[in-house]
Amino acid sequence: MRKYVSTITQRGQVTLPADVRRWLGVKPTDQVEFTIEDDQVTVKPVEFTVESVFRSVKPLPEPIDIEDQIRIAKDERAEEFARKMNTEW
Repeated sequence: MRKYVSTITQRGQVTLPADVRRWLGVKPTDQVEFTIEDDQVTVKPVEFTVESVFRSVKPLPEPIDIEDQIRIAKDERAEEFARKMNTEW
């Protein structure tokens, strides 16, 4: 068993030692989960699922018409292509 010591900052933050980050397979901006059970605290990487990602996306203020969005995207692409053709001639 290896032990690592880290200091808690004034703001309650702790830096995970490099060996621990490597062992967990986490990098900056990844999330870790702390679980308290009986007299032990465990740390593990957060696994993103469709459900967790779905909850992190705010709903649109009003529904969108996907067919309308496709038409708009095609029109924009056609305009971009026409501009490119005009500059090349």
